[in-house]
Formats: sequence, C-alpha cells, structure tokens
Amino acid sequence: MRNTSDPIKENSNVMNAQGGDKKVMKKILSVALSTAMAFSMFASVAFGDTAVTPQQQFDALKAKGIFNGYPDGTAGLDKEMTRAEFAKVITKLLGLKEITGTLSYNDKNYTAKNWAVPYIEAVTAAGIMEGKNVEKKIFDFNGKVTVAEMATILTRALDLEIPTETNNNAAAWAKGYVQAAINAGLIDANANFSGNASRELLVGAAYSIDQAQSLKVESYTVSEAGKVVEFKISDGETVKVTLDKALEANKETEVKFTYKDKEFTEKVTYVVTAATKVQSVTADNLKQVTVTFDGDVDAATAEDVNNYQLSKDLKSAVLSADKKTVVLTLDNEYYTGGNKLDNQKAIKLTVSGIKNSDGSKTIAQEVTFTPVDVTTPSVKEVKGLGTGAFQVVFSEPVDRASAITTSNYKVDGKVISGTVEYAFPDSVIITTSLTTGDHKLTVSNVQDFSGLKVVPVESDFAVAADTEAPTVTSAKSYDLQKVEIEFNEPIKSFTRVYNGTAAKTGEVTRSGNKLTVTFTRTNALSVGENTIVVEGATDYSGNTATREVKVTPTLDTVKPAVSNVAVSTDNGNHVLKVKYSKSVYSNTNTTGTAKANYTIKDKDGKVVVGYGLDGSGHPVKTIGYDVNTNEAIITLSGYLPQGNYTVEVSGVQDNAYVPNTIVPVSSAITVGNTSEFKVNRFWSTEENSNGTKRDVNFFVTFSKAVATEGTGNALEKSKYALKWTTGATTFEALPSNATVELVTPETVKITVPYTDKVLNAADAKLRVSLVADQNGGFAYTDNSYVSGEIAVAGQAVSLVADSVKATATNKVTVKFDGILNTVDANDFAVNAGGSDRAVVLDGQPTYSNGQTIVNFTLANDYKLSAAPTAKFGLRVGTPNTQDNLGVRVSVPAAAAGLNVIDNIKPEAVKVDGQEIKLAAGTGNEFTAKVKFDEAIQAVSNTNVVKLSVTGNTVTDVAYEVDGTDPTVLNVTFTTENVLANDSVVTVELNSSNADSKVITDASAAKNAVAAFSLSGVVSEILIP
Repeated sequence: MRNTSDPIKENSNVMNAQGGDKKVMKKILSVALSTAMAFSMFASVAFGDTAVTPQQQFDALKAKGIFNGYPDGTAGLDKEMTRAEFAKVITKLLGLKEITGTLSYNDKNYTAKNWAVPYIEAVTAAGIMEGKNVEKKIFDFNGKVTVAEMATILTRALDLEIPTETNNNAAAWAKGYVQAAINAGLIDANANFSGNASRELLVGAAYSIDQAQSLKVESYTVSEAGKVVEFKISDGETVKVTLDKALEANKETEVKFTYKDKEFTEKVTYVVTAATKVQSVTADNLKQVTVTFDGDVDAATAEDVNNYQLSKDLKSAVLSADKKTVVLTLDNEYYTGGNKLDNQKAIKLTVSGIKNSDGSKTIAQEVTFTPVDVTTPSVKEVKGLGTGAFQVVFSEPVDRASAITTSNYKVDGKVISGTVEYAFPDSVIITTSLTTGDHKLTVSNVQDFSGLKVVPVESDFAVAADTEAPTVTSAKSYDLQKVEIEFNEPIKSFTRVYNGTAAKTGEVTRSGNKLTVTFTRTNALSVGENTIVVEGATDYSGNTATREVKVTPTLDTVKPAVSNVAVSTDNGNHVLKVKYSKSVYSNTNTTGTAKANYTIKDKDGKVVVGYGLDGSGHPVKTIGYDVNTNEAIITLSGYLPQGNYTVEVSGVQDNAYVPNTIVPVSSAITVGNTSEFKVNRFWSTEENSNGTKRDVNFFVTFSKAVATEGTGNALEKSKYALKWTTGATTFEALPSNATVELVTPETVKITVPYTDKVLNAADAKLRVSLVADQNGGFAYTDNSYVSGEIAVAGQAVSLVADSVKATATNKVTVKFDGILNTVDANDFAVNAGGSDRAVVLDGQPTYSNGQTIVNFTLANDYKLSAAPTAKFGLRVGTPNTQDNLGVRVSVPAAAAGLNVIDNIKPEAVKVDGQEIKLAAGTGNEFTAKVKFDEAIQAVSNTNVVKLSVTGNTVTDVAYEVDGTDPTVLNVTFTTENVLANDSVVTVELNSSNADSKVITDASAAKNAVAAFSLSGVVSEILIP
C-alpha cells in the first residue's frame, strides 16, 4: 500500500540536494524537468534548434545512448514511464557510473541478470532515487511515476517555498508541493495529478537536461582593455562577462560564469600585440641587460638609450627582430673597470618613455633584477674578411685587454702575425695575411667581464678573395642631429661623412660595421628626406667606395621625465640627485641646471627657506649635472631636518633639436638617517681570569644597526682580525673558538676565550671588513668593500668633540658618542662665571648615527651671556648616566670640560623702552639704530634690510655696524621731506638672512640674526 501521509520519504523520484557536483547536476535536472513540465505537457513549444518534436528529441537522445526504444523500433512516447526506465535515463543523462556486483533491494527478480540493476544502483549511490519501501528495501522498478510525485520532486529539488494556502485537487499529502509547482508556473492547476507521467514527458525533460549539459563555449572575444569577455555559446547565444580585474595581457587566465544554471570555467588569453609593460629584465653577463616587454614596442623610443636609467653608463639600446626584446649594452668607458654590473647583486632599472607599437601606451616602470654570469664565453662566429683580415664574434661581451692580445689567437696552429682591433662589446677584427681556403682558429685566455675565460676550441672558417667595396644595408635617425649607418661588412676607415653638401659634416664614431654620425645644430638634418654621403668607405681588403643613403628622421617628441629623486650626504651637506629619463643638459641647454626650475617644499607644501635654499625654495648653490647618469646634482647647505619633502621640477627641456619641455612634476623624498655608516668606537674588557689566561671581549659599536645576514653580515668571524701588541705588522684572524654575537642592534661583541695573549690596549687594533648596515650600505667607503682599522679605545661613552652648543642663553645641546639608555641630568653642569650651574633635561634624548643627543635647560633661571664663555662636564664623581651595555659615561669635570660653542642668535634689545632709536644727519638724512644683545657683523650693500616710513618703502637705504658700538646696526636713509613727529619708522630684516648670513654675531659659528620687524614713532625714538 502507498503511504498517504508523505510519499516523498519513500519515493525515489525525490532529488536530494546533497552539495558538490551532485547538487549542480540535480539543479540542472530540476530546471530541465520544470521546463519540460511547463511546456511539453501543457503547451506546444519546440525544444532546441534542431529537435522540435518529441520524436525528434527522442531520436537525438537515442543517438547518444540515453534512450533505446522498444524492440519494434518505436519510441513509445504515449506509454507511461517506469521507475526502472527513469533510473536508466537519469544514469545516462548525468553520466553516472553504472554499478554492478551490488544488490541493495529485495524486489523479486532484482538480481544481477536484471537489466535495470546497474542503473538503479547508480542513482541510489548518487542519492537521486531510493526505494519505494525503505524499511523492506523494495525499489518497485516496474512501478509508475505520477504527475503529483514529479511536482513534489520538482518542488523539493528547486527548494520552492511551500505555501500555507492551497487551491488544487491533488491528494492531501501532495497539495502543498503541487501548489508550489503551480505558483512557480511548472504545472497547470487543472492537471490530473494522480495520473502517471508519460514517456513523452520524460523525453522532453531529458532533452532539456541534455541540451543544458551539452552547452559549450565555441569562441570568445576580449574587449575594453581586457575588462570584458564575450563568450559565444553552442546554442547560438552570447554571454557577456565583465571582470572585476582586467585580464593580464598574453597570459592564459581562467574565467568563470554561469549560463542556464551551468557553471563554465574557460581558459581565456587576452592576446595583445602592442606591449603594455616590461615583462622581465635579465642579465647573463656583466655588460648587457635584456629587457623583454609583453608585446611589440615602438622602435624609435625602444632604441633611445635615454629611456633607460641604470646606476651604470649605458652605450646603446638595440631592439631585436621580435619587436619585444631590447638589449642594453653598458658603455665601455673603463676597459676593465667599474662600468659593469656586479655579479649576483640586485640592481634597479628604470624604464620610461617607451611607446608601444600602436602608440596607445607609454611604458614607465621600475624593475629590480639580479645579474648572474656563470657561463664561460665562447667563439660564436669566425668570418673571413677577404685575405687581409678576419672577424671573431664572441657569445658575450669580452674584456678588451685580453681580447687584443695577439698571442691568444692561433690560425692553423700558429700564433698570428698581425694586429687585433677590439670592436666593443663582443668582437675583434684581426688583420693578418691569409690564403684563400679553409682555416682553423684557436682562441684562448680571452675573458668576459666577470673573469671567466673562453675554453680553447678550434673553429673552422673560410677565406675568399674580396673585391667588392662595402655597401650600406640600413640607416636610421630618431632626431635631426644623429644618424646610424650600417654596412654589410666591417669598415676599416672612411674619409668623411656629410649631410647633402660637403660642408655639412658630422662627428663620426666607428664600431664594426656601424658608423654613428652626430651633426651640429648648424649641420642638422631636415625634417624630410636627407642624403647622407659616406666618402671613402673602405673594408679590410682595401676595397673603397663612396656610398649614399636616404634618411628621413623621426622627430623626438618624448618629453623628459623625472625618474627618481635620491637623497644623500656629502661633506656635511644633503645632496639631492634628480635623475631624468633623458639628457636635459648640453652646452646650449642649461635648463636642467637652472636654479629657478627646482623648488623644495616641506610636507605642508610650504617652500623651505635656508639650508642652501632661497626665499622661494630654489637652490642657492650652482647645480651640477652628470651627463653619464642624466642627474642634476643639488647640493644644500647642511642637513635638512628629518621629515618628508617634495622636489618640484618645471621648465626643464631635453636636448632634442626641437626641445621637449617636461610636464611639471612633484617628487616626494624622505630625509631620514642618511649619514655615512661607520664604526663609532671599539673597546675591550677581560673576565674569567685563571692565571695568565682569561677571556678577552672586544666590542664594536657602529653608527647604525648592522646587518645580520647576507653579504654584510656582521656576525661572521671572518669579518674581524686583530693586532694584539705593539709593533705587530700583520692582523691575525680570530681563533677558531672565538665567538661573535650581537648585544645591541649597533654593537657586536667578539669573545676570544681562555687566551694568554697580552693585549696592549694602547696599541692594539681591530680590523673590520665588509660589514653593512640593514640597508646594505657598507662601512668606511660607499659600497666599496674595503676594510677599516681603528685602534681599540676606552670602553666608556664620552662627549663628541665640539658637540656642546648653547642654542639659547638658557639652553645647551650635547652629543655623546654612544647610545645612552639612562641620562641623569644631576650628573652634569655648565661651568660659567667660575661656578657649576645645574641643568635639567629638556625633553627626551634622541638618537642619530649611533650617537645620543641630549637637550638641557639651565636650572634656577640662570642665563648665559649672548656670547657665552662656559664649559660643560660632570658635577659628580660617579655618574648614573650609562649606555645600553651598562657602561657609565666618561666625561671630564665641568670646570675642565668641553667648551660651550656659541649657537645663540643675536637678539634685538630695547633702548630706553624703544625697539629702535633715530639719529638725524644732514638735511633729510636719518639713521635708524638697532641695538643687539651682543656684537654683530654685517655685509653691506645687500637687500636683506628694508626700511619704510609710515608704510612707504624707502629706496635709498644703507646699513653697517656702528663704528664705536659693535652691538648696534646703523640703517641710514634719506627721505624726500622732513620726518613728521607722528611718522612711523620700521626696520625689517628679510628671512633670507638665515641662509645668506649677511648679518650675524661675531662668533666663529656666525649665528645669523633672525628675521625681525622693529618700529618706532619719530617723536619717541629721535635721539635729542
């Protein structure tokens, strides 16, 4: 008997949503079944593009093995479907694995011989169907499926909401499910719900499912710069997918989307011919860099060497035939020296101004790469140049010194008798007499720029008589003043090269088969076609001819750009290096060094005044220019305070025949601890004595935190060596049992255990090699890997020489040569007027370059004179102030301490209650007198001092220090009329005095008078 309460629990028709792939497949099935129910059963609507009738749909499914039909060949569409048939169709349709050897049900004749068993077991294992009677394990494979049961299956499979109110004549147990299907438009409200579903209905549903599963992407197109992909589906429809992130050019990427409830994952490649970026930068030798773009680039900009910036000098940029790869060759200014890459050391390349092939993008990018040269050079080609010479081309650039040594070449087993001409970077031309025919060349001892030598191997080459003069194969020009001409063979000599007429010659450099001609502006090419004449082009067989070539130059229209702004220090000054994408300086173009084209501003956008910058933030000193690196070099006066700044650049032009002007740019810089990395102090201690033996500790304090890994690792014993005693001539390596440890970020402790070596502290020395800070800067000299030697000194922290400065009459600033973690103001005093004056801390100590900076304020309102005579030192015998190793400071007593340096700015003082006094001279001449708290000195005839009378500026103004009172500045002026008693005289000192120091005190520091504006009414300030 049928369970009339809820057959869903027993009927295998129910599709259980179990997640994963099964859930997806069941979802497809439910949608297809609902489509079939809604249209095949109750409407005359065609399915698919090719199968429009139930018979056609059956035939299509039969061809795929999903249906077989009856023995008489008919489809049996009018027949009712059985549960076994339903199981088979679902198995075939969803591609389930047929299962044999398992019998899950107890039906009569449910045996291994039953055709339906593999299908029933398959849908059972997949959780799609279950027995009619679960407890008795009866599947009822010959039973039928009613419309109500299918409606229920669809409702549960689609997770439709079961309504609380129903209006249908289905059985009570099915009313809610049937109403849900009716409300969703899946079945007709007047259907016979208790009737069995026909095979025609199953065919329609199966066909819809098959169509959904058979959907596939036939093609796709990518648009909108990789943001949109349109997929053409096999059913003729198009699906447009908008991506959150644009596809990466020329890289296969998976794109997922859903269509008709089917999830698609398609591999898509956004094919871009024109480049969008630098794909990679590599260097397998130390003289060449290979830059690979992700597409084609414009030859003119790609071969402009100014569009590449490296910390080495570049000679050329050559675009390969693939239009994607550029080989940069470093200049050979130093034949065996520094202009080469460092093997296995990272370096940054800046690319800018490179246009792609369709002009849609200009590429600007920074890439860090690591050169790796581990391959020995080899002979790539040997080419006979007639009977008088031959050319040897190596696999990579080779060092000139080894390449021109004649003994390194043997022809047919004999050392050559001739000359070797080096053609940078990778070839030589050997002039020697040769017979026609075949020869063998052996090359040895020629080395590349990393020192790897060529392996001696014989190379065959042929020599034939050469009777033809060289011919031009190509010529190109990317500006009006430069042409590169390439011949079919190396050129030994030429007479001259000119542009059109013999008078318009150019400067020529020869390298192999290329001549590079640079014309002056007077002899420059025209914008249209030009005829370049090469007179006397002679090859190595003596064949000569005059050749002409037509050249139409492409104007350089690429604007220069700032590729980097770097901050460094030199001789106590900050140095700004503004690096350009191309040259912006020549004998006729000084825009790159024009002071007005550079403005320095602080983080708030205000111009920085002082530190070598004028009132408009422009540099005061002459700006230098490095033509090799295209860097403008701005040297300031002193150090900028730590913080963030911007460097604004405008008005700078390149050296193109028709100059291109930079787009105004603002580059951010950060001024931090840019000082030199060095050793601040060395000292030693002894402990654990046992007779003559004891442990000896050496401490090394650096100015910055040290590296603890990599090349500059400070914890490697090999970095240290010792001279123990007086007269020792060599440094000894640390013994094998010595240890090196980090005791603070800046301090290394070296322990030599249980030694009886006598340490003469006065003469002992410790050598440090190849120790770097955490930014990779090496000690002693700028990244040059040389060691330094410093005598072992006392252990205690002391004052830095000339570091005690009075910044105001009640304040002093002091520097100690180590890192202090405890500072007790009670330890120190300022000795002035014969007495020690107590001090108190003014804020917290700060740290810079391995030093501690402490600000003190004099206690008890004591004030120094404006030109102080005082000393600073200890006021106690045993100070509490100590460094981060617990070592107390070693500072002399205050009376014998360091001199206090005058860093106090002179200040104007009132006289008789007035800011200024006024003295009358002859006629309408007057002198305004400004009194200061100390003697001053002034440079006359500058515009730092201005004077006005009742708001009107007086133009005839002069000033000088009073001849009898050096604390008075006399400002003399002449007025058109006699001053009235109520006239207001105002004297102003410009803020630029802080930098120009026109008016200062008389100390060695020349402390500049700060800007001021002082006024007085004539009747009150006029001297009687």
